[in-house]
Amino acid sequence: MLHLLAADDVTVSIDSGNTAWMLASAALVLLMTPGLAFFYSGMVRAKNSLNMLMMNFICLAVVGVLWTFYGFSWAFGESRWSGLIGSTKNFYGLGNPTFLGSVWNGGAEAAATIGTNLPAGTTYGAGVPIIVFAMFQLMFAMITPALISGAIADRVKFWGWTLFVALWVTLVYFPVANWVFGTGWILNKIRAEDFAGGTAVHINAGAAALALVFVLGKRVGWRRDPMKPHNVPFVLLGASLLWFGWYGFNAGSEGGADGVAGLAFTTTTIATCAATLGWLLVEQLRDGKPTTVGAASGAVAGLVAITPACAFVSPLGGMAVGLIAGMLCCLAVGLKFKFGFDDALDVVGVHLVGGITGTLLIGFFGFDHGALAGGVEAKRGLFYGGGGKLLLVQAVAAGSVLAYSFTVTFIIGTILKTLGIFRVSEEEELMGLDESEHAESAYSFSTVLSGGLTHTPGSSADDSVSSELSGKGV
Repeated sequence: MLHLLAADDVTVSIDSGNTAWMLASAALVLLMTPGLAFFYSGMVRAKNSLNMLMMNFICLAVVGVLWTFYGFSWAFGESRWSGLIGSTKNFYGLGNPTFLGSVWNGGAEAAATIGTNLPAGTTYGAGVPIIVFAMFQLMFAMITPALISGAIADRVKFWGWTLFVALWVTLVYFPVANWVFGTGWILNKIRAEDFAGGTAVHINAGAAALALVFVLGKRVGWRRDPMKPHNVPFVLLGASLLWFGWYGFNAGSEGGADGVAGLAFTTTTIATCAATLGWLLVEQLRDGKPTTVGAASGAVAGLVAITPACAFVSPLGGMAVGLIAGMLCCLAVGLKFKFGFDDALDVVGVHLVGGITGTLLIGFFGFDHGALAGGVEAKRGLFYGGGGKLLLVQAVAAGSVLAYSFTVTFIIGTILKTLGIFRVSEEEELMGLDESEHAESAYSFSTVLSGGLTHTPGSSADDSVSSELSGKGV
């Protein structure tokens, strides 16, 4: 992952090629949140599809504002409280002339040390303006809370969710991003390897999702009503947009257009292909049929798992990571039925399990990529003669983020629910959140059924109409 580095004694021209790549990568990562919105929206019932789109879209607005005021400083500022948070006065507001005139250093092995007074006009390494780095990182901050929304689909008040996003990124994402990407303890003390956010994004969001499904409880009719996806093409479209944007997510995290970015691009592709096949293979053996939703979910599982490892494993190692993750995540999504928690769109099974899988597998498949990284030797995993130290470090990083995110999220969610501003009423849930929360319907056409009954898809009549049709043998 790219990291900031002050360099008082080095002055180099801004690298236009690396800057262009970072701007393009930031745009690619931004596209991932709308892609995720379509992925999730297609998987919910028609009466909640707009609400799911809005739950994702509002993350762009809320996080963008908070990131500008203080989020970037907390995530990438000078280390405070022994690496638990960051803060640098020039980073607040993103508009200080010293800030705007400074640049950052790219490279996964760079030491993340930021001075409180970065000299204007200085550059080091990648030669990209710091404002570009800040915008690239903003896109990560936006999509992380959006990932959580899939677990609690169909049952959350919109403004309660909006307040949750603001509190969660402030108390959870910004500190964890500092630990993993900035000046914090996971990167700079135990030196765990997470190239593009397996811990800070996926384990973080997955643990938060698990906490919220316990806090909010089950949907009305869970395990009794089918609750099938209303638009499977949306699901595949969303997964495809995610895959496309993920190249900015992973390859862009090198911070420059070089061999390491090329390696990350390659392993991202191969792992996703292998994970799709792994998921479908499990479906075929277990259920007798491969599904479109399964293919889309398998691709996302592979993207999640390769995220922390994309520049630390070989292409064949990436294939192994993807295949293992695709199979494990497919099996893991069934755990919600065994343990009785209503993770609506399998955020825990895909993002938490996939993030842990990818983070830990670095300890097995990590290899020396020094020729690509300018002579810097990466830590080696068990299969490359590195022993168990790297695996232990990866486990500590994954476990710490999981525990912190779950605990703080549980507290935030409990407070909001107790105040009565988080979960919708049973009546509103049955009506559908598109109508109860937004006074809209995703689909305005209507059909006339026998007996003169008029049904508008996406309306509160969804479930009752289905029951009536079923009773008539249709």
